Amino acid sequence: MAWPNIFRRGTAFSRFSHHHVVVFLLTFFSYSLLHASRKTFSNVKVSISKQWTPTAFNKSVRLPVEIWSCNHLFPSAEEATLFLGTLDTIFLFSYAVGLFISGIVGDRLNLRWVLSFGMCSSALVVFVFGTVTEWLHFYNKAFYCCLWIVNGLLQSTGWPCVVAVMGNWFGKAGRGVVFGLWSACASVGNILGACLASSVLQYGYEYAFLVTAAVQFAGGIVIFFGLLVSPEEIGLPGIEAEENFEEDSHRPLINGAENEDEYEPNYSIQEGSTVTQVKAISFYQACCLPGVIPRPAAHAFLEANVDKEKRETSTHWPMPA
Repeated sequence: MAWPNIFRRGTAFSRFSHHHVVVFLLTFFSYSLLHASRKTFSNVKVSISKQWTPTAFNKSVRLPVEIWSCNHLFPSAEEATLFLGTLDTIFLFSYAVGLFISGIVGDRLNLRWVLSFGMCSSALVVFVFGTVTEWLHFYNKAFYCCLWIVNGLLQSTGWPCVVAVMGNWFGKAGRGVVFGLWSACASVGNILGACLASSVLQYGYEYAFLVTAAVQFAGGIVIFFGLLVSPEEIGLPGIEAEENFEEDSHRPLINGAENEDEYEPNYSIQEGSTVTQVKAISFYQACCLPGVIPRPAAHAFLEANVDKEKRETSTHWPMPA
C-alpha cells in the first residue's frame, strides 16, 4: 500500500528543525494555560456559591440580610448562581470583542509581546478575582464584573497570536497534520485546569485560582523569553520563501525553446538585503477575504449545538447526595 506523500520520508516533516518543535510546544501550552484558567472558574462555581451565601458559615440559623448585604454577599444560593452565570456572559462578550481588537494589535506589534502581556495580565486579574478578594473578604458585584470584563479582553490575545505564530512557522505542506495535533491544546487546557483546581479545592476555592494564576504567569514569562515569532528572527527562510523555492525546484531545467519566453521565475535580483514588512490589512479588508465570514458562522453554530448538549446533560445528570 502506498503511503500519502505527507508520511513519506524526506517530505514535509524533514525540513522541521528543533525551532519548529519549540514553537509548537510553546504555543500549544500557552493556549492550554489560558483554557486552564477559564476551566478553573467553571470547576469552583459550587464552592464560590456556597462561600457567597450564609449557609457556608451557618447551616442552622439564617442570618439577617443586613449582615450579608454589608459584606456584599447573596442571601441565597440561587442568586449567587445567577450572578455567576452573568459573569460567564460578561466574559464571553468581552472575549468576543477582544478577539477583533487583539487581531488588529497583533498585526501591528510583536506577537510575542502581546501574547506574554495577555497571559501575565490575565493571571494577575484571576489572582485578584479569586484569591485576593477572598483573603480580604471583599465582595462587590461591580468589582467582580469589571475584573471579568478585563479578563475576557486579556484572554482574547491568546488565540490570534498563537495562530499567527504557527502560521509563520508551518507552511501548507503538513499543515493539516500539524494543526490537527496542535488544536488539542484547548482540550488539554481544560483537563489541566480541572486537575489543578481539584488538587487544591479542599483548602478553599481561592487556592484553585492561586495555583492556576501562578502557572499561567510563569508560562507568560517563558513565552516572553523563549518564543520565536517567525523563522526570520534567527535567519531561517520564511514560509513564503520555502514554498516559492519548492515551486521552482519542481520545474524542469529545460522546457524547450518555445517555452523559454513563457516561463518567468517568481524571484528577482534586488539591490541590498532589506526585508520589507508586510502591511497590516484593515477590518473591512479582512472580512472581504474568501471564507472569513462563512467559516466563523459555521463554527458558531457548531459551538452552540455543543453547548446545548452540555446544558441538557448537566440538567439530567443526577446530583450527588
